[in-house]
Amino acid sequence: MSGREEGRSVGYIDSVYCGSGVDGPGLRCVVFFSGCNLRCPFCHNPETLYKRGTMSDINGLLERLKRYRGYFRRGGVTLSGGEPFLQRGFALALAQALRAEGIRVCIETNGHICDPALIAAGDIVCDVKNQQTDDLSPYERFFAECVRQGKTAAVTNVLVPGVNDGEEKVRALARLVHRYFPQARIRFLPFRKLCVQKYEELGIAFPYASVREAEDEDVDRAEMIARNAVIDPET
Repeated sequence: MSGREEGRSVGYIDSVYCGSGVDGPGLRCVVFFSGCNLRCPFCHNPETLYKRGTMSDINGLLERLKRYRGYFRRGGVTLSGGEPFLQRGFALALAQALRAEGIRVCIETNGHICDPALIAAGDIVCDVKNQQTDDLSPYERFFAECVRQGKTAAVTNVLVPGVNDGEEKVRALARLVHRYFPQARIRFLPFRKLCVQKYEELGIAFPYASVREAEDEDVDRAEMIARNAVIDPET
């Protein structure tokens, strides 16, 4: 049976973390899906790159999440990873089960898989991966589907000094987001190396070991460039 199958009741989960304040609005419980279709060199969750997590069933996972209601009553549950859209049936079934319990659902995705049903299943956070490429076209179809459904995707971008913080890259990203979501602001996430120990434990070389971490000034500069790109796109 495929993880993309409708109504899939089991899936691969790496871990569940309760208490996040950065994975959607309010305090949240995050379900980290195993398996990803990208291999980003800055990835903070290398343990989720391959589908080798724990096989979980919907009912057991739902009951576990419901026990944390007191913690995320003003937030909700976020499906993250890895890439939740790779496990279509399981992610969709879990999101629907959570919503049936009155629990707000957010789905974090890299935007390379455009699935109308999953886009409709919760609030969407799309992290644009423009660190290794200048081609932003993979996001066009995803963003267009969000607009078709009348919803705005929250857009994040990991800002890596010397890699994707250049003026042209930031301007191109800002223009893309503004074209589909005129009122949205990109949330630039400073590149950090808190994941180094994970790579060491997995025996994987960390590709960005020699790249410096982003500082507040880097984020401020990117935000300024993005604002100016929208205000005066010709400059």
